[in-house]
This record gives sequence, structure tokens and C-alpha cells, in this order.
Amino acid sequence: MFRPAFMAEAIAQSRRALSEPGAEPFGAVVVKGEEIVGRGVNLSRLHNDPTSHGETEAIRDACRRLECTDLSGAELYSSCEPCALCVATMHIVGIARVYYAGSLEGSNAILSAVPEAIRRQGDVAALRADAGVPVAESRIGAEAHPSAEAEAILHAWARQMGG
Repeated sequence: MFRPAFMAEAIAQSRRALSEPGAEPFGAVVVKGEEIVGRGVNLSRLHNDPTSHGETEAIRDACRRLECTDLSGAELYSSCEPCALCVATMHIVGIARVYYAGSLEGSNAILSAVPEAIRRQGDVAALRADAGVPVAESRIGAEAHPSAEAEAILHAWARQMGG
């Protein structure tokens, strides 16, 4: 069930970008039950990390605070529609529902005047189309080079973990 107070906090996180050098105006919070367990703002430029989106930062914060990598049942509130990277991260940790304020298309239109040296522009439709296919079918240009050694390491680790 949507709770306006949590969206207000996600938007407050995005507001940090107005006063925090290196931040971009995309904020998010992770909610478990009735409590905010993670907060984040896009810090990609500050950290030189293209994965440092508001949603991923909120998820990282929640995982550190809860000392886990399983956020099953949690909800995420975001100031903007999450990109494919953030949606994939939500799937990995078990986020059950996401609520967002603005659309990706809308935010890209608003921010299109920002110089590319500051904020790289992306093609939302291409990202969405490419993100859900096997990497060999993506626009990236991938090649598989199977390795028995790499597979043996996975088997060894699985055995160490009780598998």
C-alpha cells in the first residue's frame, strides 16, 4: 500500500543533489514493514561509479544496516522511475514493490540540457530493450569463451557453501 510519507522522504533524498557536490537528483528509500531501512541519492559522479544510482544506494544502505543481502518483501520508493539496472538490483534482493514519482522519459527530457560531460544521456527505450536479453544478444558485443577452470571454481565454492 502506497504511503505518501515514504515518497516524501525519497523526494527529500533527491533534493540533496541541490546542495551536495557530485550528487544527482534521484533519491530513494527502502521500507521494510513500517520503517525506512535504507536511504540513497545518486552519487555516480562523486564516486565515479555508474551504478551509484539512488535506488542502488538505498539498497546498499539497507543491506548494510540489516546485515543481509535479502530484502524480500521490502518496498522501494523512488523520486523517479527506476532504470533497468536498478530494477535488476531490486529483483536480486527481493524488493516486492516499487513506487516512483517521475518517469524516465520525463526526467531525461528535463535534464537533456545538462552537458554530457556532467551527465551522460541514455536512450531509455534502447536500455529497456537490451537489459532483458541474454548478453550474447545485446548491443554490447559479447563473446562466450567457456572455461573448465572457471566452472571448477564455481563448483568448489558451492561445495564450501554446503551445496
